[in-house]
Amino acid sequence: MPIEFIGMIGSKDSESGPHGPDVDPEFTLRSARVHEDAGFDRVLIGHSSSSPDGAQIAAYVAARTERLGLLLAHRPGVVEPTMAARTFATLDHFSGGRLAVHVISGGNDAEQRRDGDYLDKDDRYARTDEFLDVLKGAWGESDGFGHEGRFYRFDDFRSEVRPLQRPRVPLYFGGSSAAALRVGGRHADVFALWGEPLAQTAEQIAAVQAAARAAGRSEPPRISVSFRPILGRTEDEAWERAYGILDTIRQQGTAGSFFDRSRPPLPLGPSASPENTGSQRLLAAAAMGERHDRALWTAPAAATGAAGNSTALVGTPETVAQALLDYVDIGVTTFLLRGYEPLRDAEEFGRSLLPLVRQEVERREQPALVAG
Repeated sequence: MPIEFIGMIGSKDSESGPHGPDVDPEFTLRSARVHEDAGFDRVLIGHSSSSPDGAQIAAYVAARTERLGLLLAHRPGVVEPTMAARTFATLDHFSGGRLAVHVISGGNDAEQRRDGDYLDKDDRYARTDEFLDVLKGAWGESDGFGHEGRFYRFDDFRSEVRPLQRPRVPLYFGGSSAAALRVGGRHADVFALWGEPLAQTAEQIAAVQAAARAAGRSEPPRISVSFRPILGRTEDEAWERAYGILDTIRQQGTAGSFFDRSRPPLPLGPSASPENTGSQRLLAAAAMGERHDRALWTAPAAATGAAGNSTALVGTPETVAQALLDYVDIGVTTFLLRGYEPLRDAEEFGRSLLPLVRQEVERREQPALVAG
């Protein structure tokens, strides 16, 4: 199976702090084209209670790129699932079938409440479960249908638009809690994890597969893992750059979280106590040590309270490529890679990192030559 690489774009340069316009079309387009030229398969367009509308960013990018796939983050509870179904299906047509949706239930109560969502974590996942039932029903029903559930109720829903892709738009899903595993194991085409050590990642993959079996699925979700690679021409150069980035993180109090820096949704720093299980797991890995396996570095997670994707792979392109292949060996099929210097790093990943991983995966998948 080919390896999928996902980058990340937004409406402005999230690494440059709160200065500059909140919507910078020139930067957004440049970032999208850099990722397309670098050979990324998709780009994630994130979601927060303060960020510009991701669907409009996706539409803007789709109209100005040729091949690049779009992974639109969506938080159930913001809009009704019937409206979301029409929005996604319409965007799938205008993008030429390049859309996927990344479903996030939300991991911080204060951040949720900024959009008027006062459900607790377990109820948010229960709502996501129902939301996805309705979403898939809306995409698949040719006749009108109604629904009466715990969170949503409607009569005789009809839609003139269904996804261009068949059978539907792919669904990615993020989370690490028991509730996330249950819901994602049932619905996700791709289950997204943050970058933990290999042993812990293998445990998470096994848990996702068990949840999928419990939901009656014969094929489990594919697995995505997120990292922030830091490359150098030599190992020493890579680590020198890594510690320079760490110094900047400690000075600024953030590692480029997607959330608005002027009003961070989580307390940052080593004393932070995140509510979401994914961040807690990253901090637990950091507590076990700063370096793990071949190239995993947890210091940025410890420095920020693991506010988002915050573990790094550090080394030469060859070292980091081998580290990614270690994850392929335990069942990972997708990598979300985001650099600390987004444009520069995306270009570098395309030159030196992505080709190494793809070439080795292709080599492994070639039929063995029989001698004689």
